[in-house]
Amino acid sequence: MYVVALTGGIGSGKSTVAERLAGRGAVVIDADAIVHELQRTGSPLLDQLVERFGPGILRPDGSLDRAALAAIAFSDEQARNDLNDLVHPAVRTEMVRRVLAESGTDHVVVLDIPLLTDRATHGASAVVVVDLPVDEAVRRLVGSRRMDEADARSRIAAQITREERLALADHVVDNSGDLADLDRQLDALWSDLQARAVSG
Repeated sequence: MYVVALTGGIGSGKSTVAERLAGRGAVVIDADAIVHELQRTGSPLLDQLVERFGPGILRPDGSLDRAALAAIAFSDEQARNDLNDLVHPAVRTEMVRRVLAESGTDHVVVLDIPLLTDRATHGASAVVVVDLPVDEAVRRLVGSRRMDEADARSRIAAQITREERLALADHVVDNSGDLADLDRQLDALWSDLQARAVSG
């Protein structure tokens, strides 16, 4: 088994890279998907979020209103820190459990982690950063996710900087080109990761 952390800023195309690596045979463990599972209606984590942020983060059916929670978290640094303090330990525990299930295999395990801030997180052997200039990320967020430009820039500013993210990288995937260019980079990356998984 060879474990890599995959990260990239909002709008960078990290999810596309994760999907394309899965298509090549990687076992992808998606932190965002785990967050959604852990925040389901009636879960202990959802109860903790309501206790901290109030019932305004719930929809009428009792499920989490992610947009309402995001509006709070992205507008207030302390709220964002509190959210991370509640969510990250639970996600980390579940990711570790899923990684351990792959022990003893020759699989490439990709930890899809949007908010990776340090190399030691989750025991990954390498970090892959999906990179995109900020202005291009804003353009994509406005175009594909229908965010207004101010919201897109606010969300980008709430994450670590592009430079800080690149400093974590063992491998950089430049996603400023087209899909053919992306696939060429991923073919080379996949060959390297597979070789490490088999030899590791």
